[in-house]
Amino acid sequence: MYKSIIVGTGPSGLTAAIYLARANLNPLVIEGPEPGGQLTTTTEVENFPGFPLGIMGPELMENMRKQAERFGAQFRSGWVNNADLSARPFKLHLEGGEILETESVIISTGASAKYIGIPGERDNVGRGVSTCATCDGFFFRGKKIIVVGGGDSAMEEANFLTRFASEVKLVHRREELRASKIMQERARENNKVTWGLNLTPLEVVAGDKGVTGLKVQNNATGQEEVLDTDGIFVAIGHTPNTGFLAGQLETDEIGYIKVKPGTTETNIPGVFACGDVQDHKYRQAITAAGSGCMAALDCEKYLEGSMVHDWSQSL
Repeated sequence: MYKSIIVGTGPSGLTAAIYLARANLNPLVIEGPEPGGQLTTTTEVENFPGFPLGIMGPELMENMRKQAERFGAQFRSGWVNNADLSARPFKLHLEGGEILETESVIISTGASAKYIGIPGERDNVGRGVSTCATCDGFFFRGKKIIVVGGGDSAMEEANFLTRFASEVKLVHRREELRASKIMQERARENNKVTWGLNLTPLEVVAGDKGVTGLKVQNNATGQEEVLDTDGIFVAIGHTPNTGFLAGQLETDEIGYIKVKPGTTETNIPGVFACGDVQDHKYRQAITAAGSGCMAALDCEKYLEGSMVHDWSQSL
């Protein structure tokens, strides 16, 4: 039986692994289907402290993994199909039928960006297609950008991207937007934002150097055209990766795990959550890493028997 198992990697899971390993707790890390998390699909990371010239996303994740291994963390490929958190020791069921038992669990499975599901989209992630304006907006200084979406996140990302882009066109498949009135007003008052409503995205068009356009269909006329652009930001939401938990942990209405304010403790003592799986606001590598540190320290205190559980006064 393990003292602690970390489910998922990325900056949060790997930071938790570093801290638990340095505390001689020898955590096991289940890497999941995307070892290293979303940063492994990012070409260059320029906003992670300590790298003045930037660092490639996969390299940053590999360095963090090696650091955790250096202190004794164990890594295992595969993913958890389901978990039994109803009694201790907790039981994690892996693909293939193996069951692992552990005294504590740290959930760092992240949240997956929703994609449109059109040809050329996934192939050009990191080549002009992005799901994170704050991560990649800097790379589009003076360029034309398309933001796909009609909710608050799309309005927010469009406004943010006007700091860098020469023009931001909002493309939405309906005439009416889902965004709140105040968010719509902010976008409409921004003279760098143009509108492409009632347009259905059909295909991401790209050349040797990356994205060059977005093929759309006008829903009113049925006509197709290619909108010229240097980048496409997909802003149609995220889905927290919590399906394997089968509703055992308390979540918000979207599905993000709730944690006790100021900690990473969930409603089940001994189970902690860090990174994007419990954070739908910031979703940055540095904030994920910080919460991973918190989860490891909370977990260590729990295993020492010194954590005071008072969930009733939290949420």
